[in-house]
Amino acid sequence: MNDRAITLEQVLKRNSRERLKKEKMPLDIIQELPQLIERGYEGIAEDDLVRLQWYGLYHDKPKIGQFMMRIKIPNGILTPQKLRLIGEISERYGQGYGEITTRQDIQLHSIRLESLPDIFQTLKRAGLSTVGACGDVVRNITGCPMAGLDRRELFDVRPVIAELAHFLDGNRQYADLPRKHKITVSACPAQCNLPEIHCQSYIAVEHHRPGGARRGFTVRVGGGLSTVPRLSRPLGVFVEPHEVLPLVRAILDVWKDDLRYRRSFIKARLKFMIDDIGVDEFRRRVEERLGRRLEDYPHCPTPVAEAAHLGVNEQKQPGRYAIGFPILSGRLTGQQMQQVADICARWGDDIRLTRQQNLILTGVIEDRLDEVVKHMETMGFTLDGSLRGHSIACTGQPFCNFAVTETKMRLVDIVTHLERVFGHTVDDLHIYLDGCPHACGQHWIGDIGLMGTTARTADGSKVEAYDIILRGGRGRRAAIGKPIGRRIPASEVKYAIERLIGAYHEAVARGRPTMSFQEFCLQRTDEELNAIITGSPVGGMDEHDRERRSIGIR
Repeated sequence: MNDRAITLEQVLKRNSRERLKKEKMPLDIIQELPQLIERGYEGIAEDDLVRLQWYGLYHDKPKIGQFMMRIKIPNGILTPQKLRLIGEISERYGQGYGEITTRQDIQLHSIRLESLPDIFQTLKRAGLSTVGACGDVVRNITGCPMAGLDRRELFDVRPVIAELAHFLDGNRQYADLPRKHKITVSACPAQCNLPEIHCQSYIAVEHHRPGGARRGFTVRVGGGLSTVPRLSRPLGVFVEPHEVLPLVRAILDVWKDDLRYRRSFIKARLKFMIDDIGVDEFRRRVEERLGRRLEDYPHCPTPVAEAAHLGVNEQKQPGRYAIGFPILSGRLTGQQMQQVADICARWGDDIRLTRQQNLILTGVIEDRLDEVVKHMETMGFTLDGSLRGHSIACTGQPFCNFAVTETKMRLVDIVTHLERVFGHTVDDLHIYLDGCPHACGQHWIGDIGLMGTTARTADGSKVEAYDIILRGGRGRRAAIGKPIGRRIPASEVKYAIERLIGAYHEAVARGRPTMSFQEFCLQRTDEELNAIITGSPVGGMDEHDRERRSIGIR
């Protein structure tokens, strides 16, 4: 169907989401909050509950009048005062804990409608906001949590992120996008922010020309996960820092003004437009919108080895250190948030939240490192166990309306089991766990991805289960994984993973010391991997026979 064949009338007829936005701008729902509270949860129209997403609110399950609230934290950078306040809010109005998200936000649960005015005013006074944390908008802008601190970064990108966040915050012009849109900006040489899975990614580079070298960004577009995963593709351009905002706007304008990507909510993401017209045509349209040609930059930098920024790392500021603590499943109690804030206020500068759902305390002087580490240990946060810091889980049951399985405690169970069986030999493994296909926990790109589903037992009863996704990767080995193990009962998942890792370790021990887990999976067929998962032989061939065959021994 060509552009002329599509009308707004057709869009509104086919897409109820577009209809509700056209009938009432979702940002305007805040003006009706007193009336909504007076009416009570049961009396609120479903469309108005959807509009509340623009203020960072989703139904908590079951739908009895409580909400998940997502607090937007650009680049994941928090002052001690702000983290303390979030901890206090969680205790006063919520369940007494918060979740660090893969977009460097913090989520609270069980927030009641009548509490919203007080919470919104309290957050605003502190310079915090939930506006645009959910909904069809540009979501929280992410980056490397070590921005401005990393000794290896090309330059400090925090001013660029701050400019974008300020411009887009509550901006009505970009509050009616076809669907959510994700942007990341970083100078991290490890590209820990995963530019490969974002709608727009700005990667710091140094552009060498006859007139001298200039620092700026190259750009990738069209990444995203969910049910149709895509890795982003290089746009092939170079922009200086002051040109980032105009380019962000041009990309958004080209996408949002094309009615083809408003017909179906399911196929509204930018990645589908890139699929349809290709990067070259998309660039042409963006340049047309800008009114100028963008500077060519055909090289997309390759990330160095992966980095979660865990442990003690020396900052570029002389005598200062950042300490990255694994937060298994990303969950902090309100008391822990306040205690971390107190420690940081006394001995550090600020707190950084990471994509891997961990936190970093910055600005600690060398003489205070041991003291800070000991205080964090009293709260249960140690520097030991990289698997804990490399593994992530979405919200899952019991709160998420899409999830069919529990996630947070399931990840804790899996990780503690693997640590007990394998010790530090699993430190480099990344386990990404989701309770549904939406991939908030990024299961497609984990070393081992888990996606919640259900299975039937022998007596026909339904139980929680997981699909096991293998061959995924990030950074230098970025790849979308493939579901291999299907409907593995939740009680069996940790043992299935144990068998996979055991087989991998056996292969490494037989003369393949540099082989990664992803390479191990790539060298085996689906049938062979599934046999390992289920503990079944394949055609009479065990794993030792398989390894002999892979190196040419019959």
